[in-house]
Amino acid sequence: MATAAPEVEIVDTMRIACDGGEGALGHPRVWLQIPADKGFVECPYCDKKIIHRDFEGKV
Repeated sequence: MATAAPEVEIVDTMRIACDGGEGALGHPRVWLQIPADKGFVECPYCDKKIIHRDFEGKV
């Protein structure tokens, strides 16, 4: 049985919010800061990888 890969989202800002995106089936909203040296952050609840546009294709 294969496990689905975590979702990836490309964003334009270094500070973003993640709530799981599924309404009542999501998770509590958390605010995440993308480190300027890494260019991405992963949500601790849903494992979504959020990448800043400047780092797209580099991480």
